[in-house]
Amino acid sequence: MASQLKNIAVIGASGSIGKIVFDALVHAPQFHVTALTRESSDRTFPAGVTVRKSDFSEADLVSAFKGQDTVICVVGLGGFTEQKKFIDAAISAGVKRFIPSEFSANTLSPTVLQLLPVFEQKKEVLDYLKAKEGSGLTWTGIWTALLFDWALENGFLGYDLSARTATIWDGGNKAFTLTNEDQLKRAVVAVLERPEKTANKNLYISSVETTQKQILQALEEATTSKWTVANTTTDEQVSEGVEKLGKGDFSGALILVRATSFSNKEGLRANYAKDEELANDLLGLKLESVEETVARVVEGSS
Repeated sequence: MASQLKNIAVIGASGSIGKIVFDALVHAPQFHVTALTRESSDRTFPAGVTVRKSDFSEADLVSAFKGQDTVICVVGLGGFTEQKKFIDAAISAGVKRFIPSEFSANTLSPTVLQLLPVFEQKKEVLDYLKAKEGSGLTWTGIWTALLFDWALENGFLGYDLSARTATIWDGGNKAFTLTNEDQLKRAVVAVLERPEKTANKNLYISSVETTQKQILQALEEATTSKWTVANTTTDEQVSEGVEKLGKGDFSGALILVRATSFSNKEGLRANYAKDEELANDLLGLKLESVEETVARVVEGSS
């Protein structure tokens, strides 16, 4: 099977995580990459990439998937439920591997599902894939937790590089794992290069095991400055997130995504190095340094 996962179709290549995954494949010469987009999309792609526009009907999806070895789905919240349709089309087209839209918090944690009920849709997709294993389609789930350098740079983790301010939850001593962009890229390529070893598996990856306080200390060292800290609690943040979502404010969902790593709720299983079995060794991935990652992001932002 190892020589067969060469033709890769990506759904959601223009999204935040989709761009990272897509870039990894485009720069791996062993793969032929197809971007599957909606007919209305005006997104442009690099030379050498096949762009297949689709109306996303089942018949057209089957046609688009013909000849593809792998379908990688990197859709956002609005597309989670559509993945079952993609899976059915992949089976009909003879696709060998389906990688669902995970790349985030631990969908197998009931606490995460309680925080983010929309992730129940991800869990349903995983269950659906397992139920279809007899069809000849294999699958791989890739969990990264939050992305470290990406979310540090854009402020998603609650650290403002320009203002030198940080929002710290519950004292900031709870440990969790995070994954850097390039580590995610390496992981996706490694999964495809190890089709037999990664078939029908949930794979947890990580770059660092850290805490909010350790990240803050690394930031203060890298910027040679004392940062202003706003202390908050899980209860305050989760209440705010739920309230905003109830009013239709999507930023509430982003707070709850942060809660899947930062909160003090029991059962998050957010420390993949302790709570799960890391797939780093299986995929040939090395752990990285919090301080070096922070220094790199700070240097790039100046």
